[in-house]
Amino acid sequence: MSLRLAPARFAQTVAAAVLAASLASACSSGVTGPSPPSFATRNPAAQAPTERIYRLGQGDKIKVMVFGEDNLSGQFEVNPQGGVGLPLVGEVRAKGLTLAEFRDEVARKLARDGILKNPRVTADVLNYRPIYVHGEVKTGGEFQYKSGLRLRDAIAMAGGYTYRADQSFILLGRDDGKETEIAMPGDALMLPGDNIRVPERFF
Repeated sequence: MSLRLAPARFAQTVAAAVLAASLASACSSGVTGPSPPSFATRNPAAQAPTERIYRLGQGDKIKVMVFGEDNLSGQFEVNPQGGVGLPLVGEVRAKGLTLAEFRDEVARKLARDGILKNPRVTADVLNYRPIYVHGEVKTGGEFQYKSGLRLRDAIAMAGGYTYRADQSFILLGRDDGKETEIAMPGDALMLPGDNIRVPERFF
């Protein structure tokens, strides 16, 4: 009887040894289970038309602080030419730049013009430029921008749709002047200076 069981016990022993070796190899390589899903393959170029990249524009009020230089610091407004006039520095381009880009531009100009050797500059927006809603809304016009404002909120601020409005989409214009069609109802976040046009419905 023991001779007939020996091959079976031998096979069990070998199988156990193989399993143990596999587990040891997995532990040594740091593999503890299925790999987590990876999102690294997402295409960064595929950006939504309502991507929130805030860029300065006419009407924005900015607080500029130059460390240790009160005479160079203050509150300024982006003028119709898209620039900001700073003491001693003169006109600095602001329109189309992010806050970080504008801050760096001010620092470069201070250093390039020999005003300061190693300028330390900060910039913050005090008041944002308004948004505009027009077309087939009841009370279109200019409205104050508020943080967290969404498309549907902007339509409500303009009194809601008229009976002629096509409520399936709106046309959104941003800094480049081009209008992008956005499906409605929509909860995309607004940016200062956004221009919303509600089209007419064709019966």
